[in-house]
Amino acid sequence: MSRYVLSIGAELDLDSIWEFIARDSVDAADRWIGTLYEAFDALADSPGIGHIRKDLTPLPVLFCPVGRYFIVYRVQDKFVEIVGVTQGSRYIPSFLTRRL
Repeated sequence: MSRYVLSIGAELDLDSIWEFIARDSVDAADRWIGTLYEAFDALADSPGIGHIRKDLTPLPVLFCPVGRYFIVYRVQDKFVEIVGVTQGSRYIPSFLTRRL
């Protein structure tokens, strides 16, 4: 597959994550966002590595944990759509209801 697309919500999530971490360290924020982009590439190359979480949502999305965050995505015909990136401690059903 080798391709992913960020939803507008996912782009906003990345901006928020960067801003939060950058309060303490811009370098750390840049590194963390780089780590997430590496995970996006890995998902595009192997979209089946994520997990279905029926305990969190009946929606057709997969979850990939990266540190304290979940990458929420869905596999489309020719690409992986990154729906959002959120902390695992967040109430995921509400987060996804606003995204999908």
